Amino acid sequence: MADDEPLEKPLSTGEWFVTLLVLGIPVIGLIMHFVWAFGGGGNLGRRNFCRAVLLMIFVFFCLAVLALIGFLLLGGTMAALLSHGHR
Repeated sequence: MADDEPLEKPLSTGEWFVTLLVLGIPVIGLIMHFVWAFGGGGNLGRRNFCRAVLLMIFVFFCLAVLALIGFLLLGGTMAALLSHGHR
């Protein structure tokens, strides 16, 4: 194999369209993210894309949990401060 030959054929526009269409289906899309990210074989570009999306979902989920904890702590503190002021 020559050095200028690609190791793998890239996905066509139609294949990317179908990929994004499937990934846009709520529950099935999440399952397919895991299948394409960690399943054996498959297209390398699709696999890396699905891994990146799952990583992004994980990071945003963690940030949302931290924000929720912060808002709950702040809300509890504010409620305690306001309740002491009305006595």
